[in-house]
Amino acid sequence: MPSLKLRLPSTPPPGWPSEDRGRLHHESVTARLGSAVGIAFGICFVTGVLSHYQSHPWAWLPPPATPAGGYRFTQGLHVITGFASIPLLLAKLWSVQHKLAQWPPVRSVLHALERASVAVLIATALVQLTTGILNTLQYYPFKWPFASVHYGMAWVVIGALLLHIAVQLPVIRRGLATKLDGPLVDEHGLTRRGAVTGVGVGVGIVGLTTVGQVVGPLAKVALLAPRRPDRAPQQHLPVNRTAAAANVRKTAVSADYRLTVRGTSTRTLTVAQIEAMPAQTRDLSIACVEGWSRGATWTGPSLLDIVAMVGGTADSVVTISSLEKGGFSRSTITAGQLKEALLATHLHGERLTLDHGYPLRLIAPDRKGELQTKWVDTVVVSNV
Repeated sequence: MPSLKLRLPSTPPPGWPSEDRGRLHHESVTARLGSAVGIAFGICFVTGVLSHYQSHPWAWLPPPATPAGGYRFTQGLHVITGFASIPLLLAKLWSVQHKLAQWPPVRSVLHALERASVAVLIATALVQLTTGILNTLQYYPFKWPFASVHYGMAWVVIGALLLHIAVQLPVIRRGLATKLDGPLVDEHGLTRRGAVTGVGVGVGIVGLTTVGQVVGPLAKVALLAPRRPDRAPQQHLPVNRTAAAANVRKTAVSADYRLTVRGTSTRTLTVAQIEAMPAQTRDLSIACVEGWSRGATWTGPSLLDIVAMVGGTADSVVTISSLEKGGFSRSTITAGQLKEALLATHLHGERLTLDHGYPLRLIAPDRKGELQTKWVDTVVVSNV
């Protein structure tokens, strides 16, 4: 059987960087930072999959309606952990930077493959975190569709991470078993324990200055939060997409507006008829994929009552369409979410503003914001 070893000179070429790593670049530090990165990435992955599932559920397992704030919690955790992962990942890469100077750079074909997998992990992780932060800012300088690429790349990142853990498991175990106490690194007196503690404090500050976009009492310290729900100019709730951006300013207020409801029969309702229907009031949060969320009080007729007008039931599949055209113009709602959903006419006791979805918007529990369709004009009921 041929050898898989690669034959390279025993000494590095002139000008090759030194592998002197200093006392802080120790496997006890790397193992702890790497474990924190693994936990953070694991949380991001699981919560990201849950978010993706909201838009692409299996027919036999519809998204639940309880807990009502479930998506608010998981997506808030997803974005906060994503922000915190940036200093964690950078610190982890700093702790192993000396490995770039190893000679020989590859010792065998298997070693080359292992280093290539690490390169894939680092590259995809950096792209994933960078584009994720850009998404929270709603800034898309790249040409690819963010949602599908972000989801697909998440599987690449988590796969490469699991492979890296499997290969490095003996080193990780040894590093975690080694105490951080050790000699000082330099005249500044920084120890390995101090380095790990410093990274932990930094990550904590990042989390604290981000979590306020989800946790209201901490809103004043949410310096890094892209969205500040406590500073929303309209009805105490942020607006992701305005009526002008959706090109519905005229059609939403037109005297010709009608809500069309289709099922075994068809009904059309004017705004006055909708407002005359029995209304319900519910406290439900709006939680967006960008990570911000806010509790709100909504009033309007039950969607299930409207569905029943055309022969629908709680077991129906209901498609909600908007006056807006494009990616956010339609959503589907079923099961528990359907039972609790409203076609809201009022927010915090006031008539919906145009930017918040006048004349009607869907609101349901445990549902991502982009699926809480605004400017509703059509309800299609399918009995299955």
